[in-house]
Order: sequence, then structure tokens, then C-alpha cells
Amino acid sequence: MDQKEIAKQMMEFNKTAFDNTFNAMTVLQDQTEKLVFRFLEKAPWFPEDGKKAVNEWVNTYKKGREDFKATADESYKKVTDYFAKTEKEEAKKGAKK
Repeated sequence: MDQKEIAKQMMEFNKTAFDNTFNAMTVLQDQTEKLVFRFLEKAPWFPEDGKKAVNEWVNTYKKGREDFKATADESYKKVTDYFAKTEKEEAKKGAKK
């Protein structure tokens, strides 16, 4: 097996591990969000401004999480495109010989 194929498989494994970990983290954060909002609903002593601040915080971390995932996916796509490009170039060189 050549080094490029090994590197490609390592990258694919890394992406799969990243996606699985990211999905688990997302589920955990969503469950925590539900718990916090349930707590705030039953806490009449918690000020309305505080509830708004928590809601803004939740929206901010969700947007950050989505931006992070989009950036990571874009980076993995660039690497995949690079491997496809080098495979295509090698196939052209092999055909010329």
C-alpha cells in the first residue's frame, strides 16, 4: 500500500472520529440546554433579564458550534479534493508511459 493511500485512509478515519465525537457533543449540549430551560421555567426567582441572557448564550454557542462544524467539513473536503486531484494526475502520468 502506498503512502498516499495510507494518508487518505487516516484522514477518512479522522473525519469519522471527528463526526462521531461532534455528534455526541451536540447531543450532550442539547440535553443540557433542555435541562437548563426546564430549570429556568420553574424558577420564578430568576430574573427575566437573566433568562434572556441565557437564551442569547445558547444561541451564541449553537452558532459557534455550527460554524466550527462547517469549517471542519470544509477542511476535510479540501483534503479529499487534494487526494482526488493527485490520484487523477498520477493516472494521467501512468497512461502516458
